[in-house]
Amino acid sequence: MAHKRKIAVVRCDITAEACPGTGCFKAFNERKVHFSNYDENTEMAAFFTCGGCPGRRVYRLARSLKKSGIDTVHLSSCMLMENYPKCPHVDSIKETFENAGFKIVEGTHH
Repeated sequence: MAHKRKIAVVRCDITAEACPGTGCFKAFNERKVHFSNYDENTEMAAFFTCGGCPGRRVYRLARSLKKSGIDTVHLSSCMLMENYPKCPHVDSIKETFENAGFKIVEGTHH
């Protein structure tokens, strides 16, 4: 059996109050939009919020993700799009994951 690639999605804590994440999962399951480069040997192994401004859980969770074998983190569409309140901390969140050795993909289902 081929080695499974593990990815994660971080999303906005505020948006999570109104969004169950179905758009992200649908795009992943159908391998569409920002998930189109993944094959069946890829699993979404983590789906979590930043913990609230200014992304207070990100540093702590990065270590946990590494231990779980995750190599790529998607910044959710809700953190990046202008029609949501765009995350004012997305650059520092991205930098934290990059500094921890993760590949970053900007976007999920939009």
